[in-house]
Amino acid sequence: MSTATEQIRSRAGARADRDTHFEVEQFYYEEADLLDAGRYADWLDLLADDLDYWMPTRTNRLRRQQSLSVSARGETAYYDETKDSLAWRIRRFDSGMAWSEDPPSRTRHLVTNVMVRHADPAEHDGSAADDLWARSAFLVYRNRLEREENVFAGTRTDLLRRAGDGRLQVARRTILLEQNVLQAKNISTFF
Repeated sequence: MSTATEQIRSRAGARADRDTHFEVEQFYYEEADLLDAGRYADWLDLLADDLDYWMPTRTNRLRRQQSLSVSARGETAYYDETKDSLAWRIRRFDSGMAWSEDPPSRTRHLVTNVMVRHADPAEHDGSAADDLWARSAFLVYRNRLEREENVFAGTRTDLLRRAGDGRLQVARRTILLEQNVLQAKNISTFF
């Protein structure tokens, strides 16, 4: 076995080094900037072609039932998307047929509490030894029309993969909102 392969295997599950952590943070800041600027086509370039973008719903449960508070795969979700379906949504925004985004919302994405670990293929199906798992907290403020304001808070867990040119891309994203009942009239914001 080569030394490089041994190094990759030995770091499986370990925290990323300072340079990798900084790179992931900068990636998230760039992503937030693209979303806030409404540059959705450019944002799509940050997503892998086999993207899984999922935001399950949640319910209030007693402590002993907390494992049931987040919907499972195949159950209700706010988003259960692929890169192609997100591209379709973006084309719809640009067509003027998306009434919920005409006039467009103004958003501000704040990303914090970023934690980055090297993927452990033995623990996570579909991940490779050189992939990264990143977890971050977010706060998204949205203002639409004169008086519509929404705040979304939550956590994102991402599988980040290197593209052929070395850039990071989101291969999987699970978004978990803290709210279980959304006060927003619609949810046309990307997280």
